Amino acid sequence: MTQANFSDDTQTMTEVVTVDLVPDEAGVMTTVTTTETPTGQFQDIKDQVLTILSELPAYASSFFAEYQKPLVTVGLILAGGVSIKVMLGVLAALNDVPLVAPVFELIGMGYTGWFVYRYLLKASTRQELLTEVDSLKEQVVGKDS
Repeated sequence: MTQANFSDDTQTMTEVVTVDLVPDEAGVMTTVTTTETPTGQFQDIKDQVLTILSELPAYASSFFAEYQKPLVTVGLILAGGVSIKVMLGVLAALNDVPLVAPVFELIGMGYTGWFVYRYLLKASTRQELLTEVDSLKEQVVGKDS
């Protein structure tokens, strides 16, 4: 009979081993039969795991309720990073198409020329641009800034 003791307030586990010997026949192997007695240790572990799993939705909902703003912020940052990566991939693919890159450069130069003519040549239009930038800043940041 083998007896094993476990620490940490666990119960004693007793294992009974029965060995059948056949000494008369040469070459016959011995059979070993084990019988374990049920212990409360496995039941305690099972109860703890079931308790944790049953309370998991409550833990998750309280975690999300407590950290909702940081989680949303991290999600938006990740979504922004993924969208920038996708945009760069699309632009790299478009640059490989003949005549698309030069057309985009012409569109960019045309828009830059129009912007300079519309907003930067005269003092009144520069003031108008500054007013629009301040309005946009108030919408994004807030009126107290």
